Amino acid sequence: MSTLSLKNSVVKDMSLAPEGHLKIDWVEAHMPVLNQIRKQFEAEQPFKGLKVTIALHLEAKTAYLAKVVQAGGAEVTITGSNPLSTQDDVCAALVEDGVTVLAKYNPDPAEYKELQIRALETKPDLIIDDGGDLVTILHSERPDLLATIRGGAEETTTGIIRLKALEKEGLLKLPMVAVNDAYCKYLFDNRYGTGQSVWDAVNRTTNLVVAGKTAVVVGYGWCGKGVAMRAKGLGAKVIVTEVDPIRAVEAHMDGFEVMPMVEAAKHGDFFVTVTGNRDVITGEHFDVMKDGAILCNAGHFDVEVNKIELGSRAASIRTVRRNIEEYALKDGRKVYLLAEGRLVNLGAGDGHPAEIMDMTFALQAMSLKYVNDNYETIGGKVLNVPLEIDQQVARYKLESLGIQIDALSPAQIEYLDSWTGHE
Repeated sequence: MSTLSLKNSVVKDMSLAPEGHLKIDWVEAHMPVLNQIRKQFEAEQPFKGLKVTIALHLEAKTAYLAKVVQAGGAEVTITGSNPLSTQDDVCAALVEDGVTVLAKYNPDPAEYKELQIRALETKPDLIIDDGGDLVTILHSERPDLLATIRGGAEETTTGIIRLKALEKEGLLKLPMVAVNDAYCKYLFDNRYGTGQSVWDAVNRTTNLVVAGKTAVVVGYGWCGKGVAMRAKGLGAKVIVTEVDPIRAVEAHMDGFEVMPMVEAAKHGDFFVTVTGNRDVITGEHFDVMKDGAILCNAGHFDVEVNKIELGSRAASIRTVRRNIEEYALKDGRKVYLLAEGRLVNLGAGDGHPAEIMDMTFALQAMSLKYVNDNYETIGGKVLNVPLEIDQQVARYKLESLGIQIDALSPAQIEYLDSWTGHE
């Protein structure tokens, strides 16, 4: 154990470390792409002498990403990106592995933010952000900490929205790679990862059957596609609500009913919000819901289900199971909110499967190296993940599966690059 990491860390209970190590060991055994990158980093030391601060959902898969970055020579500090997704045993294990950890499960809002600020006060050279929390603090409250930071990478749709808003106003002071927009992120993490992990969390939290019930999926982006697909696979009837006409047509052609939220609210047994926006389920929807409806959110912030308007309609609120709040409405109906309306798959579950996060965190690690190699010529911009990084992650994944694919011949490449000779 590093004496320095232990001295500088804020965790709940170091005695939990053995269980945390078991969790990290398990995901390491199921993350072959990240293992390949770790070997490269150990040999090349791309972050030697640098400090890296990470703000992500602090569970085992994230912990292994931190260890991979550390293997590349970095001094790593990590903090949480959601109060309910931090796992205290994993935090303790990371401290024993020499990572400075500033996180604990369910801190009060003031302490949660203070720990994020302390993570930035280590004066990192590079950052990995989730939801734009670190970048927002740097640009709104602590611009004095921007001087040392070369750039970083952002994990989520919500974070990229915030970054692009800063960029549009000419205020973004550092280069940030939009990892969420990589093919290997949204095609697999957002669709298959969110699709499985949401229903894993719902099922284990409620212990109720999905088959034969109606699931309302609010939003049909890549996450919504995955949630709807898995609900259908579990035997649910699926209704999709959307504001984008193209996505609405897609949902219809994928075999789902499409209707306005105020209509869908009358039919749903389960509601899953995946929009990245606020107030997508509000008072007018609560007013027409079935007795026993279950609500949860898979967007980054706890603003998609309007908890204030739900609370104003309740005669009483109580916790009936871990991560389930019962709102007994004044007219006698009851509706249930999972994980306080926060990310259900992490607040009430373990997040995406390890094999899925293997690809996403490989993108994070390689994007961080890309920023460090190129930051002097980039400036304050939101960058796409370079296609060669996206494709390399996919190649590593195929190799780990023992799958081989074809390659274009020189004649085929020439044909595709030419505007003549297409008879």
